[in-house]
Formats: sequence, C-alpha cells, structure tokens
Amino acid sequence: MRYGPKRRFIWIPFFVLLSAAMLSAAVMWLWNHVLVAVVQVRPVTIWQAAGLMLLCRLLFGNWPGRNGRWGGGHNRFAGPSWKAKWQQMSEEDKARFREQWRKRRGGI
Repeated sequence: MRYGPKRRFIWIPFFVLLSAAMLSAAVMWLWNHVLVAVVQVRPVTIWQAAGLMLLCRLLFGNWPGRNGRWGGGHNRFAGPSWKAKWQQMSEEDKARFREQWRKRRGGI
C-alpha cells in the first residue's frame, strides 16, 4: 500500500520524538558510564539528559541562520573566490584596496 503525501506527515512527529529519545538515551548512557567514573558526578535521568542537550544547544548555537541553513551566518565559500575577484581588479582598485586595508589594520 502506498502512502499519500498527507499520510507521510503523520509519521514525522513520531520519528522526531523517537530521535530525541534516542539522543537523550545516548547522552544519559555516556554521562553515566564515562563522567561518573572520571569526574565523580552524579548519574542523570533521561529527562536530565534531554535538558542537557537543550542547554548545550542554547549555549553553543547551531540554530538556523539568516539563510535558513543550520550553522547560521553566511557561507564563506559561496560565490566567486577572492582570488578571482583580485585578478579582475584593476591596478588602481588594488592600490585603493591595499590602502584601505592598511587603514583598517592601524597603519601597519
């Protein structure tokens, strides 16, 4: 039996919850088997592991950025490279660029 597009979306929340539970279980297992023995901390529950994952997400980022991609910001590798731009610049533009660069770096 083939599922239509609407029936597929019924399964998405299930897989999201299953993935979150599996990740929380992995964090709990690692915490309880590694950190308890190494740093003498108390074991955590599955809910505390899920909270740790959320806390790390809040502290260290990795939310969708301005362009909608994970990791945020812009893609520095997108578009023509700076070498190609430099080769297309005239000598006057290159001299002007060097002068502006020196001013920005404090006259070095």
